[in-house]
Amino acid sequence: MYKKLLLRLSAFALCCIFTSAALAQNRTVTGTVTDAADGSPLPGVSVVVTGMSVGTTSNAKGVYTLSIPASAKTISFSYIGYSTRVVPLTSDGTLNVSLTTSSKSLQEVVVVSVGYGTLDKREVSSAITHVSSKDLLPVASNSPLMSLQGKVAGLNITNTATADPNSSPKVQLRGVSSRNAGLGPLYVINGVPGGNIDNINQNDIESIDVLKGGAASAIYGTRGSNGVIIITTKKGSSQARTFYEGYASFDYLTNRLQNLTPDEFINDRVKNNQGQDYGAKTNWMDAVTNSPAFAQKHTIQLSGGSGKTNYFASADYRNADGIDLRANKKEYGARINVNHATDNGIFVASLSVAPRYMNTKNSDQGNFNNALTLNPTYPIYDTAHKYNYINTGFFSNNPVENANVIKSEAEIKELDINGSLRVNILKNLSTTVTISEISRSARSYNFTPSTLSSIVHAGKITQTNFASQRQEENDQKNVEWTGNYSFDLGRHHFKALGGYSYTLYNYNTFYAQNYDFPFDSYLWNNLGSGLYNGGAAGQGQSAVSSTQNGSTLISFFGRANYDFNNRYILTASVRREGSSKFGTNNKWGNFPAASAAWRVSEESFMKGALPWVNDLKLRADYGVTGNQDFDSYLSLLLYGGAGYFPYNGQVYQVYGPTSNVNPDLRWEKSINFNVGLDFSILDNRISGSLDYYIRKNKDLLGYYNVPLPPNSQTQTFANVGTMKNYGLELALNGAVVRNSDFNYNVTFALAYNRNKFISFSNDIYKGAPFVELAGLPAPGSPGNIQRIQEGRSIGEFYTLRSAGVNKDGALQVYKKDGTIVQANQASADDKQFVGNGLPKFIGSMGNTFRYKRFDLGIFLRGTFGYKIFNTSAFYIGTPSSQSDANVLKSAYDKKSKYSLLTNPATTAIASDYFLENGSFVKIDNVALGYTQPFKTKYLKSIRVYATGRNLHTFTSFTGGDPDLVEVNGLTPGVNTSLNYYPATLQLILGLQATF
Repeated sequence: MYKKLLLRLSAFALCCIFTSAALAQNRTVTGTVTDAADGSPLPGVSVVVTGMSVGTTSNAKGVYTLSIPASAKTISFSYIGYSTRVVPLTSDGTLNVSLTTSSKSLQEVVVVSVGYGTLDKREVSSAITHVSSKDLLPVASNSPLMSLQGKVAGLNITNTATADPNSSPKVQLRGVSSRNAGLGPLYVINGVPGGNIDNINQNDIESIDVLKGGAASAIYGTRGSNGVIIITTKKGSSQARTFYEGYASFDYLTNRLQNLTPDEFINDRVKNNQGQDYGAKTNWMDAVTNSPAFAQKHTIQLSGGSGKTNYFASADYRNADGIDLRANKKEYGARINVNHATDNGIFVASLSVAPRYMNTKNSDQGNFNNALTLNPTYPIYDTAHKYNYINTGFFSNNPVENANVIKSEAEIKELDINGSLRVNILKNLSTTVTISEISRSARSYNFTPSTLSSIVHAGKITQTNFASQRQEENDQKNVEWTGNYSFDLGRHHFKALGGYSYTLYNYNTFYAQNYDFPFDSYLWNNLGSGLYNGGAAGQGQSAVSSTQNGSTLISFFGRANYDFNNRYILTASVRREGSSKFGTNNKWGNFPAASAAWRVSEESFMKGALPWVNDLKLRADYGVTGNQDFDSYLSLLLYGGAGYFPYNGQVYQVYGPTSNVNPDLRWEKSINFNVGLDFSILDNRISGSLDYYIRKNKDLLGYYNVPLPPNSQTQTFANVGTMKNYGLELALNGAVVRNSDFNYNVTFALAYNRNKFISFSNDIYKGAPFVELAGLPAPGSPGNIQRIQEGRSIGEFYTLRSAGVNKDGALQVYKKDGTIVQANQASADDKQFVGNGLPKFIGSMGNTFRYKRFDLGIFLRGTFGYKIFNTSAFYIGTPSSQSDANVLKSAYDKKSKYSLLTNPATTAIASDYFLENGSFVKIDNVALGYTQPFKTKYLKSIRVYATGRNLHTFTSFTGGDPDLVEVNGLTPGVNTSLNYYPATLQLILGLQATF
């Protein structure tokens, strides 16, 4: 026993001796780590003894202190975005190091958001497009989505009023997917589904990932049918940074419709007894135009922190005028992202708060059309210098008066807030709980004064002035729990995700209006002082209204990822989701998905035979997604007001059923299949992807006729139709020139999409084989000019087929039997399919040049292979247009075919005579910038830039900018409204500073 004790004491003593000797040989090295470009200190740099678990990080001033063993040979310095540097040790106690940025390292690892997590781009097995912040277009727009326009093949973003600061673009992915449910994608912002897309400052965006394949978007179940757009905002790092950007933009009218001048109107219209001369010479378009429209925006960002806690804070202000007299938008926004990890790394907490306040003055988009059609010899003001009362021509009002005295405003408040807590149970096992709320409050105000010329001249004694207020509240609360587990078995790599989601939606609105206020100065601020009270015998049912509805969405989901040696990749997921919107027999649905990829370039036979191929990956994916973007309670039997009933001197509200019950109502279902190829060749100089997809949308929602009785209503909302989209998408990136002083990169995106409507009926509900759409408004009765028909595509124009113009200036058309008659002698039975408004191809080409400190971007965008119905030519583009109305110059241009239509007998008859080729190529965005670095402790760099947008459009379309005619939705290629908001050329001058 004593011998054992002695041996243990001896061993302990020897350990202490050797340990003391080793510690005695340790020495301390200190130094500063700086940026090689400007000499600024780099905080948070990892400083590690090579081959040992001995290390530290540099502090806020870039200074580090490290105790190193005697056996150490080198020290490794690494920092995100910089090349790792290994420095040999000397006998000196001070070791200062400078690091250089590494663009190569940034290109090698691209992190892609795939929904409830991220993957290295090389691990992705579905169709996903990643766009980083540096690839977004510089735009001065109301929506950050406009910076993505043309960047993603298959994602079509359109805005028919870009110069209206309150306009919102329409977004459609891979064609039309529904008849009566929503067509837009699901937005996921910082991991929270359903975020406010308007509540994002473009400067705050880190990246945008577009989930196009069904396997990727199926993880979002009933909200994934129209694709998913994931937006990730910037986060802080251990490197302190202050950034400012400010710009001013100017919008100028371009490619506008040209109408007759006063002299031309007198010569062409008055002298031909088609108008009167009132003595004035008025340019109505100039009178209602605010050109250039000025806007300014300012953003400041602060970020920094340590290895355990970091923050990102942003604030922005924007003030923008529209190209019309009334439109304006002022907005103030902020965003704060905070992340904190405990010392042991077990708990990681995140908090994001983003408030935004907007004050808007809404445009009157009909005013430009009024200005186009008004007699130019009519004065704006009368002899008493009051607004002239106009009661003749196409529209009987004074657009200058409307813009200046009629008010339409809104106050909008948005708040996105989410917090999460992740627990790292093990190194490869974690669980996260996220709680979020997305809210939007909008109060709109409208006022028409009693001094309006139309009211004064009508001699009204009631319903003189008018005011209203509307309050709308949208609220979405989310609770999500996810668990992640990963492990490796040699070259086999596994990842698993499981989760639960609960979402509660609530919407309510309140509306009040009144007339006959004692003072116009009250505006909308004293509705109770109005005397009209709805004009309903004291009931006032039109004077006030309110509503509230809500829905609940509950989900369970899981996903498994497997890859073998980064060569063979498999992913499978399933989501089980239930919604209160669905009928009692179909509350829950399952949404499975699977995808696979083969990185052929990792095979030995490929590396040896084709060394110039850097990466080659084949992909295939299949997924089932849903669409529940329709109103609540449509599956239920609802009761509503059905008039008033007098009894014994009292008036009682009568209630009755307003809808039929449908216990089988469910989500629209999309079955998606996608095969793709990702490649990178020639030392990564050329890379890209090619995808072919088929998407079949089943159980499309719509109203169908049912018998009375047993139903209480003539129509039931049900799942019936079937539709298919298929197409090809190509994306290319090329580094044409790549050297130290000059770089030239080019990007190319092309999408081909075709659509086919398969059926309107099923075994229970029988619908007509077609649906008439795109009804044109008065004057006249032009009717519908598009038809969705089984076996044909959405966007088919269905009108009379033109046979030219006869000697009397009347339109001639073909009857169904092939004979030619004057258009007013044909009937609706003679209509034919005459073209399609759905583009076959949508493409873009981006060019980026960098020479030393200069950068130049030129972005081209085009749409091809479709027809546009020239609405302006149909109504105001012919000599036979309505009397005393102004018309387009083309009406009397002998080179224009529309000048031949002089006979009023066929003026309001629609035919393919007014269909034109809508194809165009646009110089969409040109941006020139210069960056100047500084070697001061106060300022790191300044960049100044100038951007031109919509510089020129190459097209044969004669109705203005073809990009203003909507091609998304169910009626592509036709503007069914007479409203017109001109296109603009936009100039942006900006400054960026980094401190």
